[in-house]
Amino acid sequence: MDRRVAWVLGIVFGGMFLCAFLFVVVVAVSAVKGEGNDEFDTSGSDKIGIVEINGAITDSKQALKDLKRFSDASRIKAIVLRIDSPGGSVGPSQEIYDAVLKLKEKKKVVVSMGAIAASGGYYIAAAADKIYANPGTLTGSIGVVMELPNVQGLLKWAGVEMNTLTAGKMKSGGSPFRPMTDEERAYFLGVLSDTHAQFIEAVAQGRNMKVEDIKPYADGRVFTGRQAKEFKLVDELGSIEAAVSEAGKLAGIKGEPKVEYPKREKKFWKEMLGESDAEAAVRGVITEARNGLATPTLQYRMP
Repeated sequence: MDRRVAWVLGIVFGGMFLCAFLFVVVVAVSAVKGEGNDEFDTSGSDKIGIVEINGAITDSKQALKDLKRFSDASRIKAIVLRIDSPGGSVGPSQEIYDAVLKLKEKKKVVVSMGAIAASGGYYIAAAADKIYANPGTLTGSIGVVMELPNVQGLLKWAGVEMNTLTAGKMKSGGSPFRPMTDEERAYFLGVLSDTHAQFIEAVAQGRNMKVEDIKPYADGRVFTGRQAKEFKLVDELGSIEAAVSEAGKLAGIKGEPKVEYPKREKKFWKEMLGESDAEAAVRGVITEARNGLATPTLQYRMP
């Protein structure tokens, strides 16, 4: 190849590569500036803030952040908490419940239940001023579950023997590598019983009912929205639009209230590099299994 041609081709392709590189850098810098900027839109008149709790409740950080921001925003006159969750971990559910109780001191909170708002999802809902459910919503499930796997048979088949050393006889309680003793079973049932009592007390407090009135429905059963209304576990049957309308009335907003959702961070690099929903789901299952084998966990969730 002629040297002059090689130089020309080198300059052309080198220039193209440099332009592409600069483009990626500029877009990346813009995305990085945008990341973490989840401030809400401050324009407009009085609004109803919509905070969503979707899927299993494993962490409370985002919900707490959304509730706090809307609590401090003067244009947000009331909150609609949209719950579509089968429940989840005890700690995060209790943290969100407490945050809703605190928020109620400043603004009205109305819950809108989607397809399901059970166990930890109902725990959170009970803290609101008013609860709306669809007639076919699955809710309730006032109970606690702790699942302790036993892989002893699998390890024996694989020829693996586990040796566990502990200081404190209950430290290895719930170990997946041996059968549970009667003493350990009684211990864990005591923990479950106390956590269940906390659940019932929280529902009674949030619903302004007596503990004795909640107990007949606190055996872990789920109810339809229509049944829950009959049992006074929810207040009204209706869609999210009905919940928004009610929140507007409680806040004194005239006419049809406008709504506002929290802004979310830009996930530029995740979108650019790519991760399929299937991959994320598989990783979640693996993480859940690893955590389950590592330590017993209390769950406000449907089995």
